[in-house]
Amino acid sequence: MAEVASYCYKVPFGLKNVGVTYQRLMDRILSPMLGRNIQAYVDDMVVTSEKEDQRVADLKELFATIARHNLKLNLEKYVFDVEAQNFLGCLLTKRGI
Repeated sequence: MAEVASYCYKVPFGLKNVGVTYQRLMDRILSPMLGRNIQAYVDDMVVTSEKEDQRVADLKELFATIARHNLKLNLEKYVFDVEAQNFLGCLLTKRGI
């Protein structure tokens, strides 16, 4: 009877650095907006308009940039016009973090 060897891989097959690669892509395509009116971390984006009347223009700029690069957004994750929102473990409000 032949012996059967069993192997267990420490890292699953597939892309191993997809998070870093995706963040690099977001940094590249959103670079004109990052820090000005957009904050992005991997697949989370926050529009940080200085003034309320600027928010629609900032959203249009973000959506146009995403469409220009043929990316898609998850409609279930959209949240608009909130007083406060948790982002990366921090509470964001109109007054700041």
